[in-house]
Amino acid sequence: MVAHEYAHGYAALRQGDNTALMLGRLTWNPVKHIDPVMTLLLPIITYFTMGFAFGGAKPVPVNPRLYRNFRRGDIIVSLAGIVTNCLLAVVLAGLVWVLGLVGRALPVLNNTASLLQLAFMYGIMINLILASFNLMPIPPLDGSHVMKHLLPARLAWSYQRVSGYGFLLLFALLSFGRPVLDWWMTPVHWLNDAAIHTLSPYVLLSPWTS
Repeated sequence: MVAHEYAHGYAALRQGDNTALMLGRLTWNPVKHIDPVMTLLLPIITYFTMGFAFGGAKPVPVNPRLYRNFRRGDIIVSLAGIVTNCLLAVVLAGLVWVLGLVGRALPVLNNTASLLQLAFMYGIMINLILASFNLMPIPPLDGSHVMKHLLPARLAWSYQRVSGYGFLLLFALLSFGRPVLDWWMTPVHWLNDAAIHTLSPYVLLSPWTS
């Protein structure tokens, strides 16, 4: 989530908006991205009410009026976090492969490399989930910022008015729309299964993975 939010701030800076930089949010320090409700309270509530922890980081502040090109800047900044999560999934897959080669070449490192592989395999799945979920066209998720630029002006105006009810829509989706959410996440399952299948010859055997 830190990489996701940093990407938003950095992309905004490249588009002409230095708001995140001036407010100290263009940082890798995770403490700066903690939101009392989204990061701490919401995961606890959803875990005990829905059976899984759901939450997020404090959104990086941006000022689209400072973008050199509003439409292009808004799309780039909105997609920056999603692209970053996808790139992280690819990088983690590469690290799993490298660790497999290292563990076999240096058996003394086998257990440590295997533990890292397990963490990185979870990381692949989590980053794919974050990318897919944030791509959903429900305000205030990143996908909604892209969707409004793809709609005709009149529909875009009506669509943006829904943003005030975005969190209610998300809560309803998580509570009652699990079939829809599962359908949306289908590509995540495909890509994660493909990653597992491709990397399985390089996954080290150890007490961590048995």
